[in-house]
This record gives sequence, structure tokens and C-alpha cells, in this order.
Amino acid sequence: MTSKFRHVALVGKYQSSPSAGAAPDHSRQVLQGIADFLHAQGCEVVLEAETAAHTGLHHSFQSMEVDGLGQHCDLGIVVGGDGTMLGIARQLAKYGTPLIGVNQGRLGFVTDIALDDYQHTLLPMLQGEYEQESRPLMHARVVRDGAMVFEALAMNDVVVNRGGTSGMVELRVEVDGRFVSNQRADGLIVATPTGSTAYTLSVGGPLMHPSIPAWLMAPIAPHTLSNRPIVLSDQTEVMMEVVSGRDISANFDMQSLATLLHGDRIYVRRSEHNVCFLHPVGWNYFATLRKKLGWNEGGY
Repeated sequence: MTSKFRHVALVGKYQSSPSAGAAPDHSRQVLQGIADFLHAQGCEVVLEAETAAHTGLHHSFQSMEVDGLGQHCDLGIVVGGDGTMLGIARQLAKYGTPLIGVNQGRLGFVTDIALDDYQHTLLPMLQGEYEQESRPLMHARVVRDGAMVFEALAMNDVVVNRGGTSGMVELRVEVDGRFVSNQRADGLIVATPTGSTAYTLSVGGPLMHPSIPAWLMAPIAPHTLSNRPIVLSDQTEVMMEVVSGRDISANFDMQSLATLLHGDRIYVRRSEHNVCFLHPVGWNYFATLRKKLGWNEGGY
């Protein structure tokens, strides 16, 4: 059988290169092998431009910038860890390009196909046998003196926190324009269900099933121990205003950064775009948690 997908974008992890402009031989060989496999299934393989440049595979396959991939390709395969997936997913979301993750990292909550078994797993998926899942994105903007000075999408979380050597930050928090509290802490996280397995997990936040239409708001080392994580509808808009503190920043999936001043407001709402993931038939969220978090080790 030939592939259901005719034009497949291939994005790889190359940031761990030992020297500028050169990818590790293993990473290059992995991407070459996956590209050759896709080609053998009748797919036109198009490499993301940075992946192609850093691996030297631009001589063997066509390459495009991310916007070109979104316009041209009907599937994206991302090889790496969750960080690699987060970066490309935010950029391709507006095109609705479905994504498959092949795990070349460590945890891999959203890159769920084992690298050593990718051919066996991908073959039926390319032929149309898969489970489809939609994950929401956040849209965040930083407003200073009434003007927007920064905006970004986030798939995991928006984090406002202090610098490494500074004291606490104080944030005024509103939800849909209603005052919630002034929070004094090391910072505050607003996370999606996808992000509930990221930073919020380390500060005591709950895990949220990705089908739940909700945000999770969790303080980081709060001054008042009664400040606890809270789950909100994802139809709300969360506002965090910087009241006091030094060296304060806003992070969006820990990959983009805005330096904040007193009086700055960070607004977080649901984006109009979702990320579409494809999983092998039989995939389920709880199996992923068991595997990635080491549940039932030594049990049955």
C-alpha cells in the first residue's frame, strides 16, 4: 500500500551539535534513515530548512522554511524530544498540519514513538491507521503603558518568575477582569493540560488529561502556603500584573523570553489555533504517564 500522505515534512533535533554547523553523525544518520523510509513508502520528503542545513541533508532532499512546510505538506514528522516538538508545533499550528513525534530525547510526552521501532509503528499510520488528537495553544501578550510590546504562542505554559539572585515577585492576578489575589512568590505558571506534565508538575500542580478544556494556574514557592494551584476554564483570560520585584521575566514554553518592568501586564487566553497530533492505534494518555513517570515499576 502507498502512503495516505503525499508530502511529508521532516524536522530533526540538531541543536546538540558538538560544533557550529555540524550535526552529530548519529542524528544525521537517523534523519537520513527516516527520510529514506518515507521515500520508499511513496512520500515526497521535505526537510525543514534549519534541519537540512545543520545535517547536510540539503543535497539529498528538498528543504523549505517552516511557513513553506505548512503550505506544502500534509504531515509533519518531528524527530527529537518535546522541546523540538513544541517549537515546530507552535509554528505549524496555523496551517493545521498534523504531527507525529519520534522520540530522540528523554521524557517525550508528545514525541511518543520509540526511535528503535519507528518503521513498524509508522507504516500503518502512513496508510491511515492512527488516532487523532487536538491540543490547545495559549496566546500571550505583554502590555506596557497600554501598548503591546511582545506576544507569543505557548503549548505548555506561560511563566512569570524572578531572576536567579533576586527576591520574590509580587503579581496582581485577575481572571476575566475579576481580581483574584496579589501573589507573592518566586513566580506564577499558567499551563495547558499538555503543560501539566512540565514545570507545574515540579511545583505540585495536578496532572490534567489533555481532553479537559482548562488552564492550570500554579504559584512557584509561594510566600503564603495557602496559595495553591487552581484549575480554570480555558475560556477565561488570565492577567498577571507586575507589582514589585527585580529581574522579572516572562517565558513562553521556556523558549521565548520577555523582560518585564513594574506595571507590565501579561494577558493569557486560548489561541484560535490547536496542534493536531497523530498517535498509533491503541495509544492512550495513561500508558504514556505510566511509561514516562515510572509508575508501577516493580509492580504488575
